Amino acid sequence: MDTQSAAAEHDYYSDDLIREILKRVKTIALVGASNNPARPSFIVTKYLSERGFKVLPVNPGLAGQTIVGLPVYRSLADLPEPVDMVEIFRNSEAAGGITDEALAMPTPSSVIWMQLGVRNDAAAAKAEAQGIRVIMNRCPKIEYGRLSGEIGWQGINSRILSSKKPKMALKGVQKRTI
Repeated sequence: MDTQSAAAEHDYYSDDLIREILKRVKTIALVGASNNPARPSFIVTKYLSERGFKVLPVNPGLAGQTIVGLPVYRSLADLPEPVDMVEIFRNSEAAGGITDEALAMPTPSSVIWMQLGVRNDAAAAKAEAQGIRVIMNRCPKIEYGRLSGEIGWQGINSRILSSKKPKMALKGVQKRTI
């Protein structure tokens, strides 16, 4: 496969693929986490942790502090346990180095997810050569909300029609699951 067709694979992801990833993933290292409630990385950290994911925030400037009650780690190498997914909340250029750090972990994650606006085809190719699934320019919070139907509560078209009764969370705030 040539570089151009490999890059084109990252222009579209099926709902089935995204759903499968979000159902399988249990632990997420969120690189670039912020303790500022107005920042998207803070909102995503909070949302994903409230949906049952174990989120491990990573930010060298905030190491030792907490974000939404979760301890912040300096780097991926400092994580106390393996993770299923590394979510990159940094710019496209930084995604290359973070991907290298993710690949160097003793137990590499099975997914590297780059946030909205973050795309690094060279990093993706390197990770995929190691058998790691890469998602770029997508937000797991938005995808989870869209696939669960929660995003429709804000009047946004989820592009999913179903006559099935939605699955609701068993406890806490009203929320749907995928």
